[in-house]
Parts: sequence; C-alpha cells; structure tokens
Amino acid sequence: MTVQAGIQTVPATKIASQGPPAINLLIAGRLRDYADLLTRQGEDGFRARAFESAADVVSALDRPIDEILSQEGREGLIALPAIGTGIAGAIAEMVTTGRWSQMDRLRGDLAPEVLFRSIPGIGAKLADRLAKDGQLESLEELEHAVRFGEVAVKGIGPRRRRMIAAAIAERLGRPIFVSGTMAVRPPVDMLLQVDRMYRERAAAGELRKIAPRRFNPTGEAWLPILHARHGDWHFTALFSNTQLAHQLDKTSDWVVIFYHKDGQPDGRCTVVTATRGPSLGRRVIRGREGIEDEKELPD
Repeated sequence: MTVQAGIQTVPATKIASQGPPAINLLIAGRLRDYADLLTRQGEDGFRARAFESAADVVSALDRPIDEILSQEGREGLIALPAIGTGIAGAIAEMVTTGRWSQMDRLRGDLAPEVLFRSIPGIGAKLADRLAKDGQLESLEELEHAVRFGEVAVKGIGPRRRRMIAAAIAERLGRPIFVSGTMAVRPPVDMLLQVDRMYRERAAAGELRKIAPRRFNPTGEAWLPILHARHGDWHFTALFSNTQLAHQLDKTSDWVVIFYHKDGQPDGRCTVVTATRGPSLGRRVIRGREGIEDEKELPD
C-alpha cells in the first residue's frame, strides 16, 4: 500500500515511522531544560550552549539514543557531533536510570539514596548508608568508591563490591572502567580560588539560592549556587548539604565543587577549614592535603 505525497509515491510504512524516536525527544528536552537552568543560575553561557547543541543533535537522530548506547556503549554516544564525555555520561544515566543527578543537584532535588537503590545488590538500608556515611551522590562516584575501596560503609565485602561496580559500569555504558588516577584534575590553587569566590559572593548575597529537598523541611531557598569558568575548566560550587555537614554544623563551611573539562570525566572535591595539624585554620581540599607541588591559600 502506498500514499500519494505530491508528485512522489511514498510507502505508508515509511510515513508512519517518520520523526525522531520519542526517547530522543525526551532526552533532548531534558538537555534543553538543563541549559536553561544553567542560564537562570548565572552560568556564562558556554556550557548552556553546549547542552543546547547536544539537544539539537539528539532530537535530529533517526536512531533511538538508547539503541546506540546498548549496542555501542558510551563511545557510540561520544562519536556523535556535540556529544562529549560529560554529556554522554549524562545521557547514559538518563537512559539507564530515568534520572539525572546533575539536573537534580541544580534543582535541589538530589536524592542519591533513591538512585543507588536502582542498582542490583543495593537495598534501602545500604543505599542510605552510602549517601550518608559515604557522602556519595552519583553513580560515577559510587563506582569509583567501590572499585578503589573508598567506601567506609559496613556490609560491602569484596564480592559485593565487584558486583555493584559491574552493574554500575553496565548502566553507564562503560564496560571498561578508566581509573580516576588517570583523570586530569584542576590544580589545587584554582579550586581554592573557586572556593574563595563562592564564599565571598555567597556572603555578599550575590548568588541565586536553591531550595534543597533533603534536610530542608520548610522548603527554604537557602543554598547559594555558583557557576564559574577558568580557562577550559567549568565549576559548580555549593555548600555541603549532607547529613554529616548538618550534624557537625558545617553547612556554611564545607564547599563542594563539581568540575568539568571536555574530554575528561567530571569530578568533585570538598574544600574545608582544617581543624588540626599544620594547616589548622586554613582552607584545604579534603583528600589532597600535603601535596608537595601544590599550595594552600590562607583563608
């Protein structure tokens, strides 16, 4: 059977299949929402344009984006125009979990324990401990932690670690894990400059505030958020909103900085005021204290 279309005869089955797959439109829409959110929160427009360009590519695809991920992995996504490592990871997370931790974080809706429960081998109690005791927020952070033994949470033995790591790698479309030690990280002095900028602008009331869902029963918009760029590095900074930060009254001291550079995995660090040792009273990056070739900036 055919359908007349102008001067050409087009098969009816082809007309019925015209248009991008629904999942592509859904993913593209969320990428555009993220770009709009970055703009409203004061980002300089560079990353917003990158997400807009990626949305245009995804919405124009005839092939379903989830099919590309399942058959070719994350590399299949990166091979598409305007889809770099970071955006490919975001698409993989949305396709495989239905959630996007980056979006949730900027909206104040982040609930990592819900995300972790979607991984085989992680029940409700363990998910809560990972989020609270381990202070983990994303699948990539959890993957790195279980592979390199950085989770100080009871109930995860070697066999369970391997099972969880394999499940996360499959979800992220990344069967071969790239060690975090191979990833390029911003210099300490640059991170401390972002920390100082964030705290100064937050104190001056110059930053947009979001209302985090966690540990915020009144729904108050109290958490300042900063987007900044230094050279090729892009940063998002917020005060820590973890259970431990609230318990220790550090929600106006601990600053969590998320960083991105094209071609590199996204990363995260926490800057705190040292309470002991030779750095007492100074701002230091947790886990990177004492690096000989890097400097600390006085508070």
